[in-house]
Amino acid sequence: MVDAHRTFVIVGGGLAGAKAAETLRAEGFTGRVILIGDERDHPYERPPLSKGYLSGKEERDSVFVHEPAWYAQADVELHLGQTVVAVDRDAKSVTLGEGTVLHYDKLLLATGAEPRRLDIPGTGLAGVHHLRRLAHADRLRRVLAALGRDNGHLVIAGAGWIGLEVAAAARGYGAEVTVVEPEPTPLHQVIGPELGQVFTELHREHGVRFHFGARLTEITGQDGVVFAVRTDDGEEHPAHGVLAAIGAAPRTALAEAAGLGLVDRAHGGGIAVDASLRTSDPDIYAAGDVAAAQHPLLGSRLRVEHWANALNGGPAAARAMLGQDVSYDRVPYFFSDQYDLGLEYSGWAPPGSYDQVVMRGDAGKRQMIVFWLKDRRVLAGMNINVWDVTDPIQQLIRSGAPVDLEALADPSVPLGSLNS
Repeated sequence: MVDAHRTFVIVGGGLAGAKAAETLRAEGFTGRVILIGDERDHPYERPPLSKGYLSGKEERDSVFVHEPAWYAQADVELHLGQTVVAVDRDAKSVTLGEGTVLHYDKLLLATGAEPRRLDIPGTGLAGVHHLRRLAHADRLRRVLAALGRDNGHLVIAGAGWIGLEVAAAARGYGAEVTVVEPEPTPLHQVIGPELGQVFTELHREHGVRFHFGARLTEITGQDGVVFAVRTDDGEEHPAHGVLAAIGAAPRTALAEAAGLGLVDRAHGGGIAVDASLRTSDPDIYAAGDVAAAQHPLLGSRLRVEHWANALNGGPAAARAMLGQDVSYDRVPYFFSDQYDLGLEYSGWAPPGSYDQVVMRGDAGKRQMIVFWLKDRRVLAGMNINVWDVTDPIQQLIRSGAPVDLEALADPSVPLGSLNS
C-alpha cells in the first residue's frame, strides 16, 4: 500500500531514473514514486543503441531496463512522453508541459544529455542523423541496412566512441564509411595519441576511411537528400547519409531555470552535486549524464557520460534521498565493442593529467592492458581483449600507491600482486 503523504519525483526516464525508482522500492520506501520521461518508450539502456541493437545482433526488447508491467507492480507512476517545463523550489512542485502540477518531497533530476548539433549548411537535408534515443537507433538501423544493400556511403563527423561504434556497425551491413575528425587520431582527447593509432589501424583493416585534421563545413544535397559533404581543407566526400557524432551536452535547462548550481561548460558542464549527489537545494538530487559530482576518491568534480555511471548513480541518489549516508566514489567505467575488439576502461585520465603510458601484452594482436600514470600511480587502465581484470585495475587506481613499472608491464606478474 502506497503512503501518499510522501512523494519522490524523478525527472528523466533513462537508466539512472529507472534504477533510482527500483532502489527506492527495494530500500522499503512506501511513498509515491513518480517517474517522468519525455520519450514514449519505457526506460531503456543506451549502449545497445550503438552496439548490439544497431548492428542487428540484439532485438529491440533487449534494451529495456524493466518489463513494462514492472512499473505498475512496483507502484511506480509513469508519465511517458511528458516534458517537465518548470521546477518551483519554493512550492516544491514540478509542472508538466500539459499543465499538470506535481508536488514532491524529494526530487531527482536525471535529465541526461543531448547530442551536439552540426552548425553548418545542409543539416536540414534528409539523411542527416544523430544517435541518442531509441527512435534514432530504430531509424539509423534501417538506414545502415539500406546503405549496405545499395553500396551507399555514410560520412561520420567525429571519431569518438559513438562514431567508431557506428562505423563498425555500418561496415557490418556493408556500407561504405568515411570518418571526418579534426584531431590526428580517433579518441585523441579521450585516450591520447598513444592508443588512438590502434583504433585507426583496426578500422582501416575493416575498410573505414579516415579524414583526419579536418571538419565538415557543408552538407550538400540533391532533391532535398544528402549527396556529399565538404571539409575545411577543400575536400569533398560522397555521402548518402551523415551522422553527427561530435559529443553530447548535459540537459541543464530545467536546473538552470530553477536556480540550481551549475558547472561551467569549460569544465564539463552539468548540475553541480556533492558526493551524495545532492544539488545546491537540499531536497533536489541529480544523477547520470547530467550530474557533475564531487568525487571523494579522485578529489575532483567529474561528469561522466557512461552506462555504469547511470547504473550506479541512480541507486546512490535514491539512497541519499532516503536519508542514508552516501559517498558516491565509484571508479568511472565504460566498455566498447568494435568488430572483434572488446574493451573496458576504468579510471579518469584526461589529457594533461598523466605523465606516462605503460602497455602490458601484445599490441600487435590487440590483446593488452594500457595504463595511464602520474608519478608512477595508476590513474586509469584499459583492457583490450583481455578479460576478468577490471577489479585489480580498479584496486590499483583506488590504492593510489606507486607501482613498479617493469612489473606493471610484465604479463607474467599478476595484477593483484602489485597492490601489496
